[in-house]
Amino acid sequence: MRVGRVAGVEVYLNNFFLALLGLFFVAGVLGKGLIAFSVVLIHELGHVAVARRLGVHVSDVELLPFGGVSRMGGEVVSDPSKEVYVALAGPATNLLLVGTGTILKNNGLWDNDLVLFFLHCNLLMAVFNLIPALPLDGGRVFRAYLAKRTGFNKATYRSAWWGQFWGVLIIIGGLTGLGMRVSGLDVIITGMFLFYASTREKNQAPYHFIRHLLQKKDELVTTGVLPAEPLVTFDTVRLGSVIRAFLPQRFHLVLLLDHSWRYKGVVSEAQIIDALLSKGIDVPIGDLIKIPRG
Repeated sequence: MRVGRVAGVEVYLNNFFLALLGLFFVAGVLGKGLIAFSVVLIHELGHVAVARRLGVHVSDVELLPFGGVSRMGGEVVSDPSKEVYVALAGPATNLLLVGTGTILKNNGLWDNDLVLFFLHCNLLMAVFNLIPALPLDGGRVFRAYLAKRTGFNKATYRSAWWGQFWGVLIIIGGLTGLGMRVSGLDVIITGMFLFYASTREKNQAPYHFIRHLLQKKDELVTTGVLPAEPLVTFDTVRLGSVIRAFLPQRFHLVLLLDHSWRYKGVVSEAQIIDALLSKGIDVPIGDLIKIPRG
């Protein structure tokens, strides 16, 4: 559901968050629900502010329980350092709000029951989002770390898998706490949100990977220079297998051998991406050396 436009960015409210606000209303503590909404919104605006500072375009923000998803340009994932800075901006914003709220409370400028909820909400938001699991901020930092070693695609799947794992763990913990009457439905909804959001990230991984590859071509055009990364493979290996080894901020040159270990040629990453888009992932890479160079 669209709730408005803030700083030129469209803001949407996810159904899971609507359900959580409904629980606050039923429990007669809607004021706390509105504080939770504000905390999540400011958390996401922290991401937006740093992203724009780094030259990353942000189109819209979707608010979910204890976090959100900002739709950003592909340059944020093609450069792992940018992804780390943008991801950490959210928890850092929450910790800044904790400091501000504490100062107001200690000086008697905000002295009621809601200030403690405000502080707890921000602390929980910061800590929860540092879990190394997509789509949480810690998961984006974890993916940026893995991407430099395993490639963007494998890093995304692994980080999303951890998101599903933590989602199931939180749901089980929430059900146990509900049965023991030490927690409410909000914990279960949070686990459901995390499992749902991480599954969505996993399903969108191929799309994001293609964007990542295309963005790298643009990056080479813009900078003029990228470090080269050599790879060696047999000419019968399919493109889908080759691109899994591609690393961020590296331009790959693939040396081809036949199964008698004889040299067949060299194919550039740009040729591979073009062939991937026009012919698909099942084309043997050896077919590319038959394509005339323009």
